[in-house]
Amino acid sequence: MFKGHPKGLIAAALSNMGERFGYYIMNAVLLLFLCSKFGIPDETAALIYAVFYFSIYVMALPGGIVADKLQNYKGTIMAGLITMAIGYIVLSVPMTVDAASKTLVLVVTCIALLVIAAGNGLFKGNLQAIVGQMYDNLEAEAAQKGPEALEIARSKRDPGFQIFYVFINIGGVLAPFVAPSLRQWWLGRNGMTYNSDLPALCHQYINDATGMTDIQMANLNTWMQASNSHFDPANLQAACESYLQVFNTGIHYSFIASVLAMLLSFVIFLIYKQKFPAPAKKAAKEVVEYTAEEKAAMAKDIKQRMAGLYAVLGICVFFWMSFHQNGQSLSLFARNFVNSDSVAPEVWQFLNPALVILLTPVIMWIFGTKWGRTVSTPRKIVLGMLFAGCAYLFLMLFSMGKGYPSGIEFMAQDADTIAGMKAGAWVLIVTYFFLTVAELFISPLGLSFVSKIAPKHIQGICQGLWLTATAIGNLLIVIGPILFNKLPHLWMTWAFFLIVCLIAGGVMFGMLKWLERITSEQK
Repeated sequence: MFKGHPKGLIAAALSNMGERFGYYIMNAVLLLFLCSKFGIPDETAALIYAVFYFSIYVMALPGGIVADKLQNYKGTIMAGLITMAIGYIVLSVPMTVDAASKTLVLVVTCIALLVIAAGNGLFKGNLQAIVGQMYDNLEAEAAQKGPEALEIARSKRDPGFQIFYVFINIGGVLAPFVAPSLRQWWLGRNGMTYNSDLPALCHQYINDATGMTDIQMANLNTWMQASNSHFDPANLQAACESYLQVFNTGIHYSFIASVLAMLLSFVIFLIYKQKFPAPAKKAAKEVVEYTAEEKAAMAKDIKQRMAGLYAVLGICVFFWMSFHQNGQSLSLFARNFVNSDSVAPEVWQFLNPALVILLTPVIMWIFGTKWGRTVSTPRKIVLGMLFAGCAYLFLMLFSMGKGYPSGIEFMAQDADTIAGMKAGAWVLIVTYFFLTVAELFISPLGLSFVSKIAPKHIQGICQGLWLTATAIGNLLIVIGPILFNKLPHLWMTWAFFLIVCLIAGGVMFGMLKWLERITSEQK
């Protein structure tokens, strides 16, 4: 699998894996943590999550500009890791929330998230640019050996980014277990057990007990009795406050693991720093005089490359809007509609990275065969959009069959009805299978596509543009939770994303010949 790839690939992948492990610890629980910590509505928590996710990726553009201007990718990457560690340190402090401090603590939390986003912007795109430069160097060396060696070197780029992507997801497999496990441990230490439905009812009781229905009061007492060994029915207010405090403190402690992960990535990168290439430095040292005709030809070539890049980025906006529902409407679906007696809803996010690791060798083998080598990168992206559509088609049909109402209406029913209608874990497994296949066709190959057509002097900026498109898609993910709670039937939410995937895939299919021509001209 690793034969013929640049020697620095694994070191870069390990550094990225550590950072992603720390990030996914927080990401797996963020939406539900905001709801349980501050008692805010799903839609408000989803908006904060979406803005954070937007910031995570959009900051890669200024991060790329900084590295390109300074011509110091390595220093920028290390600064990013330290900045992220500072943000996670703030999140790890279990600040108490009450009526007087709620707004202040929420503001501090949001500032910490923005600090993490700023650090990620300095880190993420620039590390990807370094990986792209590794393959530029590999191809340049192969070109000196002849056309056959060059063709072999070029064939390594897509698999190389897939290998890089696998390492990202090794950290992602383990991360979703960290926060729920620490929360379970801390609840147990305090004589309590986990119940995903309790935090919302506790906040509702604390904020407006008189506005609760008889069914909601009955559910609160039933679930509190089962989850809190110290429960005193005569003092429900204290019981709710105590449960929320303990419930959220365990999650705060998990962010310490994120801090350690950032430091580990920093150490790995520092050890291998001298072995990594430095994008843009070679170009800065070369001084070549061009004729007016050559300059015009180069300008036309760059314009064509950037047009192709913008076209693919526009399509990928809609993929990320649909795919990153794993942290939004799919997390709400796991919390409300899937039985979580034995597995916390946040943990199910391990399925995506686990499937990435399992399926990547299969995808690499398929596209390593004679048939697979004839499938262009733009064509693979079209296939990815269709697989994403399959995930939402399945969810739509399943939700129609179960007769699921909106998320809010579902949770307004009595405890026995809710328990009887909850789905099994297999529904999430099938959904994440389709979404993961889609991701493998789009995300690592999208990175490879960018590295192929990006002009050499703005590689960091082009990788930043890719992440900016991801950011725009991530800002739009807030649509999912809004539809989840507002539409009268749950299947309508999934139908919306199905339609988005089909339209985006169809538009991409219509541009295939043009994009394939642009890609082939860069060889």
